[in-house]
Amino acid sequence: MVGGNASSVTDFILMGLFPEFQHSIVLNFVIILIYTLAFLGNLLLIVLIWGDSRLHTPMYILLSQLSLIDLTLTSTIIPKTASNFFTGKRTISWIGCGTQSFFYLMLGMSECLILTLMAYDRYVAVCIPLRYPTIMSLRFCLHMVAGCWIGGSIGSFIHTVYPMHFPICGSREIHHFFCEVPVLIKLSCEDTSVYQLVVVVTSIVLLVVPFSLIIASYTLIFLTVLRMNSVKGRKKALTTCSSHLTVVSLFFGPNIFIYMTFTSSHSPEQDQALSLFSNILTPMLNPLIYSLRNKEVVAALMKLMGRCGVS
Repeated sequence: MVGGNASSVTDFILMGLFPEFQHSIVLNFVIILIYTLAFLGNLLLIVLIWGDSRLHTPMYILLSQLSLIDLTLTSTIIPKTASNFFTGKRTISWIGCGTQSFFYLMLGMSECLILTLMAYDRYVAVCIPLRYPTIMSLRFCLHMVAGCWIGGSIGSFIHTVYPMHFPICGSREIHHFFCEVPVLIKLSCEDTSVYQLVVVVTSIVLLVVPFSLIIASYTLIFLTVLRMNSVKGRKKALTTCSSHLTVVSLFFGPNIFIYMTFTSSHSPEQDQALSLFSNILTPMLNPLIYSLRNKEVVAALMKLMGRCGVS
């Protein structure tokens, strides 16, 4: 019995967010508040970008995709976490766990690729601006975005179906607040060393390689910016790129640690804290980082507020 309700033998038990924390009610209310801000902030950014024709450029289309990913990612995790806490029912079905894991991985993998594409967009805009309209055409951008979503979906499908079929002989308690591959692997009573190697290789391809490409892109950007004669142009380029680097660091840092070292002895609290940071706090900060430091987005917001005022 869990939370007073009978559960199926195939159900998993989500232990929740820091179950031993004394002020768990306050913590969960804070998480819900952060989720609400992240949802509304990213939704507003999407509306601004798609509602203002001046923002229909590759950079802002990529930004809208990042907001869509963050909005969906938080909605994949937080509602179920909050529901489990306040109802006392901590179970999640086998299908529910697989579905949550699939969407989480798909969105995470897609975000890795989108962030890499955003870095390439900034590299072309700053380092070879005369060729920017040719290289980063709207058609090319849309094709790359579609490729990011398709690649994330395929990778997620593989890494959801395979580990979900590992036999579980002991406890079905997941010491986490959502279903995640590294945690699910630890429940299996079968030798998973080969699959763990596959996860590490996948992490190198989708985390380490993109992160390295992003760092290389921004190194070239900074070298180019330092040679600019225009102080205004230099300031604008540094502002835009520093915003992107902030997002990249907040996203890649925790995930590289989780997925590249998940075979080591992480405590559940460490995994939860890192997941909380990259999957909940970062989506809330993204709209603030991009909107408050971007004149075009602020102008679109003022335009929208003006329309609402007239209405």
